[in-house]
Amino acid sequence: MKRTIVDTTNMELTEKVVSIKRVTKVVKGGRNMRFTALVVVGDGNGHVGAGLGKATEIPEAIRKGKEDATKNLVTVALDENNSVTHDITGNFGSASVLLKRAPEGTGVIAGGPARNVCELAGIKNIRTKSLGSNNKQNVVLATIEGLSQLKTPEEVAKNRGKSIDEIMA
Repeated sequence: MKRTIVDTTNMELTEKVVSIKRVTKVVKGGRNMRFTALVVVGDGNGHVGAGLGKATEIPEAIRKGKEDATKNLVTVALDENNSVTHDITGNFGSASVLLKRAPEGTGVIAGGPARNVCELAGIKNIRTKSLGSNNKQNVVLATIEGLSQLKTPEEVAKNRGKSIDEIMA
């Protein structure tokens, strides 16, 4: 996964908590309860990231998750319809997420975890299908992996040494 360093100082990030799990560790004196929060952050303009926070209290876990997510921001290439530039499959663990281009007016057709990522990335028209595992954390990370691999037609043309018209034909 390509991770580009994004300057978050003047960026207004929105956060969404995807899941909160209670985790128990059995120790000599009884059980230790902790919480893990999976948080997705994005600016609605092509930047999105996910993070995991763990703490003894829920608000602290969410705060840590948000901090982790802002450290892991990726840039998403969008087209003129606020959709992805091409179809791609993102993989993470045993989860795969198929991200398909969609015309204007389609909306975000996606399941829960993938929908959160797409909406916070600023994508308005997309069709997705979650394949394989339906573990929320892996689906979120697979979606971000797929979005980070997107290329604009300009990047493809530059890599191939051709003009944009030749690529789009």
